[in-house]
Amino acid sequence: MKGYQPRTDTVNGEKGDLVIDYHSILTRWRNHFSQLLNVPGCNNVRETEICTAEPLVPELSAFEVEVSVEKLKRHKSPGADQIPAEMMKAGGMTIHSEIRKFINSIWNKDELLEEWKGDKTGYSNYRCISLLPTMYKTLSSIPLSRLTPYAEKVMGISMQQANY
Repeated sequence: MKGYQPRTDTVNGEKGDLVIDYHSILTRWRNHFSQLLNVPGCNNVRETEICTAEPLVPELSAFEVEVSVEKLKRHKSPGADQIPAEMMKAGGMTIHSEIRKFINSIWNKDELLEEWKGDKTGYSNYRCISLLPTMYKTLSSIPLSRLTPYAEKVMGISMQQANY
């Protein structure tokens, strides 16, 4: 058991020296991955040919919101957002449409709300029972439902089987 490991913002330089300057740390990581990933003789790849998966991720559909909201359990305490699951379920298409707009705006910004991240230094955030915001539960269940079929295909088993 390692025990408490404080996060450090330092790395070892190429010569074993300690690098603490932010810019130098970024340069060190860039050099490391450049050496690791670039194969000699393959320098003819243009930067414009490098693609990411980001443009391929479609925005949230109305159906995905509906399924996610229906999965929420009734009679559970709401988290910091104070939104009960019953309200989201009873709101129908009007609420679901607003949830969809809200979550799509979060996805497009690629940034979670500060309230959802929590203060990791505050001891009051560490309890025996964690109350997640209801909207966060809705947001987080959709990527899971999108990734599950791919994981099952790669692993060759269903995710339900993996839980046992």
